[in-house]
Amino acid sequence: MSDSYKHITVLLDEAVDKLLVNPDGFYVDGTFGRGGHSRLLLSKLGDGGRLMGIDKDPLAVLEGGKLSDEDARFSIAHGSFAEMESLLNECAMFGQVDGVLLDLGVSSPQLDDPNRGFSFLNDGPLDMRMNPSVGESAAQWLAHAEEKEIADVMFQYGEERFSRRIARAIVEQRQLKPIETTARLAKIVAEANPKWEKGKNPATRAFQGIRIHINRELDDLHLCLDQALDALKVGGRLVVISFHSLEDRIVKRFIRKHVRGDDVPPGLPITQSMLNQRLKSLGKPVKAGRQEVDSNVRSRSAIMRVAEKIA
Repeated sequence: MSDSYKHITVLLDEAVDKLLVNPDGFYVDGTFGRGGHSRLLLSKLGDGGRLMGIDKDPLAVLEGGKLSDEDARFSIAHGSFAEMESLLNECAMFGQVDGVLLDLGVSSPQLDDPNRGFSFLNDGPLDMRMNPSVGESAAQWLAHAEEKEIADVMFQYGEERFSRRIARAIVEQRQLKPIETTARLAKIVAEANPKWEKGKNPATRAFQGIRIHINRELDDLHLCLDQALDALKVGGRLVVISFHSLEDRIVKRFIRKHVRGDDVPPGLPITQSMLNQRLKSLGKPVKAGRQEVDSNVRSRSAIMRVAEKIA
């Protein structure tokens, strides 16, 4: 696996500015990637500040190890951000965190490296795992999954409206020859898709859905958000950057739920302080500016939401 592929951090300054509430606080970068957000945050922390990075990707963890050698205030953990509670308990910091940052989705090095199997643009082994040593690859899953399961994954996670037609083609083609490369899967999807979207590769939605399923991305996000809220101290910040509607919908609903507080029957005589409101939303969702989009087209779909823990 090559790590020569560069990553351009999206909403770098905006995210760090919103995250930083205490220069000597403790922070978690739940999606370390190649360390863009972490490095900028460290440059703004005081001597008493500390930062933990978390990432599934072993190459990201290697990069994090280099950073920890450079800066004693930083540590890196190999795992999912859905394991945040246990990772923070190990260092007795659960409930004492000043800020949690989540930069969701796939990094540029993962997309650009054909050996990782994420992209339909570069032919390579059909893997798609953020941690290649854990779980099934996309090729292994497609080799045995039922047609209905494949269709449901592409429809639910990729919002692919022709998912049934594409799933049928995948099952038919795998009987002729195993589907083991990104180019072969992309060709099968493209030929089965009767109506291509203008300006979008016909394999986009199918690849997205399969990738999300293989990595349990939305399940992990649900788990992480609950843990992040409990991990934060009062006044701590949650900053989340999403790249597609499914992620953003989960984040938006989570923040809204905890801003509103408990659901109670209309007319019940209770005060606002009894509603168990735990978050306040800070400002409107932030999107990349024109200059950033021009220099990094992948930033065009990014949406950043920020909330602060109040109880």
